[in-house]
Amino acid sequence: MFSFMMTSADGYHADPGQALDWHNVDQEFSQFALAQLREAGTLVFGRVTYEGMAAFWPTPAGEESDPEVAKAMNTTPKIVISRTLPQATWADTRIISNHAEEELAELKQQPGKDIVIPGSSTLTAGLLQTGLLDELRIMVNPVILGQGRSLFAGAGRTSLKLLKTRQFTSGNVLLYYQPIAN
Repeated sequence: MFSFMMTSADGYHADPGQALDWHNVDQEFSQFALAQLREAGTLVFGRVTYEGMAAFWPTPAGEESDPEVAKAMNTTPKIVISRTLPQATWADTRIISNHAEEELAELKQQPGKDIVIPGSSTLTAGLLQTGLLDELRIMVNPVILGQGRSLFAGAGRTSLKLLKTRQFTSGNVLLYYQPIAN
């Protein structure tokens, strides 16, 4: 199971208004995103990220923005972890409202492709201490926001082992980390 998140150089995943217009995306990023989605057997979201993704990818705007990524997002099985979401309207989505850690642990034991958490910083922060996350993929964008929502707010101290890095021509740098139990 791995989590992929975008962050500013100063460690924020969203600006104070929750806008993501600072994300540094281009053709190289889109190719990377599609390759990463193809690693996924299941996508897992927290409620807030799920609602944003579900409002975009199944729409004509989502499909026009990147048809291949939209197809992958729309056809990959999805799980949303939420105690408050009454129903999931995005195709092939189920809600886990209780015992999420246990259900994700069971899912990890099943054969198949990776379980991928795209975004969902609160969910990722909550899972860091469980031992369920095998890898964090953090894409650092070459922008300083100055304020916003901290990438791992509430996570607690977690040691990380750097596995590899990848530099993009846009200036983005992708860091692959393995969480280490403290």
